[in-house]
Amino acid sequence: MEPGIVTVVGASGSLGAEIVRALLARGARVRAMVRATSDRTRLEALGVTDFVVADLMDAPSLQRALAAEPRAVAVVASAAGFSAHSARTRGDNARTDTEGYRNLVDAAKDAGVPRFILISILACDLAPELPHFSQKFATEQYLAARGQPYLALRAGAFLDRAQDIVARKVRNGVFPDITPGVALAMIYTPDLARYAARAALELPASAMDQSVDVCCEVPATGPMVAAAFTRVLGRPVVARPLLPPLLGALLPWVAGILPSRLRDQLAVLAWIRKGGYISHDLRKQRELFGELPTIQDSVARYCRDKGLLQHLPQAM
Repeated sequence: MEPGIVTVVGASGSLGAEIVRALLARGARVRAMVRATSDRTRLEALGVTDFVVADLMDAPSLQRALAAEPRAVAVVASAAGFSAHSARTRGDNARTDTEGYRNLVDAAKDAGVPRFILISILACDLAPELPHFSQKFATEQYLAARGQPYLALRAGAFLDRAQDIVARKVRNGVFPDITPGVALAMIYTPDLARYAARAALELPASAMDQSVDVCCEVPATGPMVAAAFTRVLGRPVVARPLLPPLLGALLPWVAGILPSRLRDQLAVLAWIRKGGYISHDLRKQRELFGELPTIQDSVARYCRDKGLLQHLPQAM
């Protein structure tokens, strides 16, 4: 029996493309939801041929997209207004993560989509002062209120980051540390993508209607990650602060004149540096997805994927 069609919202983004790749690897047919102005080149190169044009701020377009036949067996939503890409397009902002996601949930419910997989944020329920976090939590609550079957994957910090500077820095023997002295939960994007694909296609219906923290087995400091790179690459890699100490000290003083997106990012960074960006319960992740990835394994696969080390074994 074929896995069926999965609609991926945010498919043209970096995480979205990884989710598409993971779904295709499991034999699913991917229906990519894109905006009219989205670049489809990367998705077409992956083999995607089924596209629907819609915008989170255009409710009728979402209704049409999710009512397309044959109907999708799941929606995976990784779109976000809080991103550099969204800033460049100038069309997305905080409304995307609030009104836009409500529109998407309504469209999924009205179309009778069996499951909605939301890419959420670790500890989003613990930081009401952070718009980016609280908006994801509000979407989780709205999914529950509307009675739309869902699974929210609360992802930790990305090892590879959206605009990945890690590989370039590591080649020069440095791991860029965004939280000096503070451990945080981390995840490698392909792992999150595999979890999303499994949630969309393989998990039983009884696994729905909950939020699940997803990250490596232990929180890691910058030196811990640098040590993993050292072991994998067989040469020294040291952790250094991403921002020079003086610049970091000045940022709170100049935040008021920065664009709103950058102010929000600074607020998120300040909150993370307080040490709250960790999971206190990984039992759900283990029950649903099996053994948790380690920092060492994640770094090894990252090095292989980025061409930092050519002869590592393929991930399972």
